[in-house]
Amino acid sequence: MFTRLATRLAALLAVVALPLVGVSSAGAVENGPAPNGSNILGSGPYSVRTDGVSGWFVSGFGGGDIYRPSTGSNFGAVVFSPGFTATASMYSGLARRVASHGFVVLVIDTNTTLDQPDSRGRQILAGVDYLTRSWSGRSQIDTSRVAVAGHSMGGGGTLYAAENGGSNVKAAVALQPWHTDKTWYGVDVPTMIIGAQSDTIAPVSSHSERFYATLSGAPEKAYAELRLEDHLAANTDPDDQGALMVSWLKRYLDGDTRYSSVLCPLPSTVSSQLSEYRDTCPA
Repeated sequence: MFTRLATRLAALLAVVALPLVGVSSAGAVENGPAPNGSNILGSGPYSVRTDGVSGWFVSGFGGGDIYRPSTGSNFGAVVFSPGFTATASMYSGLARRVASHGFVVLVIDTNTTLDQPDSRGRQILAGVDYLTRSWSGRSQIDTSRVAVAGHSMGGGGTLYAAENGGSNVKAAVALQPWHTDKTWYGVDVPTMIIGAQSDTIAPVSSHSERFYATLSGAPEKAYAELRLEDHLAANTDPDDQGALMVSWLKRYLDGDTRYSSVLCPLPSTVSSQLSEYRDTCPA
């Protein structure tokens, strides 16, 4: 606990001492067409294949499923953790959507479905290690471009992974996150938090909004609240949530500045489905 507190204090002091620097467009990857208020809402241009990952042949997490474009390479990668009692297959719609826009998505199964957020965060990082070092298809990804994501306790685990992943993690998206720890000053990657207005399991007032308020170390951050959606939004995969997640990953994992225009301001096709949105307006 002391070590973590010291790390967070150091990160907070660094933010005070140094100006925030936006993500450079140098080396940006543009996979797919330019975004607009319509095409970000649905599936992307890539056909998607799915590969199972057996828990018998990996270390640190329980296996899972990989969703990836059927052809092509130089894709960014995303490692996603399920929520409490959930399994990888319950996020197939969301994972397939993200992959269709030009990402390789590993949805892990956790060691047990009862694992707590920090354990899920460590398992996300084990998934990052597997995807970038051991996976037989890793030539399809740029191993320097990896994001972490998750839902519910997996969303809390996402914040843990973002804070502890070091240079291995470039961006984070937490969906309806749940965690008993409310302070995340040490997160130093662009981070989006998506809460749900009608969530009674992880109410935004005690989870998503409080997490967002402490992301002072993140170079960019955004908070979206899905109108009338509940805690299972990551499972039902509404279009506005998918559009936000894809746009964040495009902008901060791929460095695709074309997506700045659909994050700030949001197109009406997305903003009309939200009860709240705030961000630091990406450059």
